Amino acid sequence: MNDLLIALLLGILEGITEFLPISSTGHLLIAQHWLGPQSDLFNIVVQSGAILAVLLVFRARLLALAAGWRQPAQFDYLLKLGAAFAVTAVVGLVVRKLGWSLPETVWPVATALVLGGLLMLAIERSVARRPAAPEPALPAIGWNVAVWVGLAQVLAGVFPGTSRSAAAIFAALLAGALSRPAAAEFAFLVGIPTMFAASAYALLEYAGNPAAPREDWAALAVAFAAAAATGFVVVRWLLGYVKSRPFTVFAFYRIALGLGLLLFLPRGA
Repeated sequence: MNDLLIALLLGILEGITEFLPISSTGHLLIAQHWLGPQSDLFNIVVQSGAILAVLLVFRARLLALAAGWRQPAQFDYLLKLGAAFAVTAVVGLVVRKLGWSLPETVWPVATALVLGGLLMLAIERSVARRPAAPEPALPAIGWNVAVWVGLAQVLAGVFPGTSRSAAAIFAALLAGALSRPAAAEFAFLVGIPTMFAASAYALLEYAGNPAAPREDWAALAVAFAAAAATGFVVVRWLLGYVKSRPFTVFAFYRIALGLGLLLFLPRGA
């Protein structure tokens, strides 16, 4: 199959799965089992294409935060976004320096999909017992939420198949975010500096490694653009979905996909 067509398909897949709680990296690695492996640089940078969609969807909120940063509520929210990012950056850098890399087989991804799906069902049951919460407001995010969201993002990065968005949203809910929309918005916004910083770091590593395989920049650009366009549609849809529906259907999808891979793929594949 043509390299640009493969990149287009992977970009569309990334845009669909980045914000849904089903793991974009996990789906990329699963797809690459059949379409051919891509570099770690590709798998990281293409996610920034999807994150670009968040900039477009949340442009009004981001402009309001930037223009009103002197207001206590806005400044407090910005500080907590910064804290969540800082936790992710510091802990994630330590993990990276210890030699972490993406798995080369599908089995770890499939296992994370199943375990994550089961955990999502348990958390959904816990959240469902809470009284109804109002629409999200800036003060709805506490410091404990920021810290746990930062740690959850690292967890998702270390175990592909976990899902960064799912881990961040459910960490926020468990840590005290008052509503699912508030948790989703915080998770999406903190993903902006997180994924752009991860992409910048990956590019610096690539530039500083003369032995790195030659990257197909045209294919990466196609995947980036496809992820941005698809992600824009998905994140707008998901923001409406979370206002009145749980993530249970995605949990069952994760479990079914993970079990299917574990049952029908040879061990070590």
